[in-house]
Amino acid sequence: MTHPPGFRRYVFICGLHRTGTSLLARMLAAHPEIDAISDAPVPENEGAYLQGAIPHTARHGIAGHYATDPAQHYVEGDRLDTLATRERMERDWDPWFTGVGSWRVEKSPVNLTRMRLCQQLFPLSQFVVILRHPEAMAAALAKWTDQTPGELIDYALDAYELALEDAAYLHAVTILRYEDLVAGPQRHLDALTTFCGLEGITCADEVHDGNARYEGASVMNEGQAERVSALGYGPRLAVSAPFYRVSHPLRAVREAARARFDKS
Repeated sequence: MTHPPGFRRYVFICGLHRTGTSLLARMLAAHPEIDAISDAPVPENEGAYLQGAIPHTARHGIAGHYATDPAQHYVEGDRLDTLATRERMERDWDPWFTGVGSWRVEKSPVNLTRMRLCQQLFPLSQFVVILRHPEAMAAALAKWTDQTPGELIDYALDAYELALEDAAYLHAVTILRYEDLVAGPQRHLDALTTFCGLEGITCADEVHDGNARYEGASVMNEGQAERVSALGYGPRLAVSAPFYRVSHPLRAVREAARARFDKS
């Protein structure tokens, strides 16, 4: 397949605030074939602030709120599902990428509720969804919101359920947990570069488990624990055996990425 000069594929990092999206994007951006937004005058180099095609005002992307706001859930067929939207996004983003590599990584928390629209706008894009234990996410987000820990845990559970439903509509998506990433950063980087059809690189990031600082955080109730058990999370920051999901239209890529995840 041939593409016009300057064509780049996108890998969108998707996750709630305080779940490890920045760490994950930084790890991927270390690859010579993956370009990233840098030195932008916006929080965390998030592309959502740099484009004018999809509204992003003070009422959008609010931590602890956006992911369960129906008005911010964009899917195929939406009024923004147009060529003009794609062209405006790329035109606005272009100055902030270096122009090297075959991929662009874009990391904005609001990507979590825009995956289906982004796939329509960029049909060859791929997605990486990162989850984090709801108790740790709630504790980490507490200083940004006046919601109670219980409300933030419910928020995470609702957001995760919606993201998993949306993931069923995506051609190429990997879902992983923050806890597994920090426990095996090289293995996860290998799996994700394979997912993008790239050669592996050495993980240069010094990775620490940020959950340790939240021991003693508010504990999920029985109903919340039951809702999130399928993801391997339990009360008191409990995490079960490693969890991931990989979908890709090419079986060889799908199986190779899964083998990387499974490597001890």
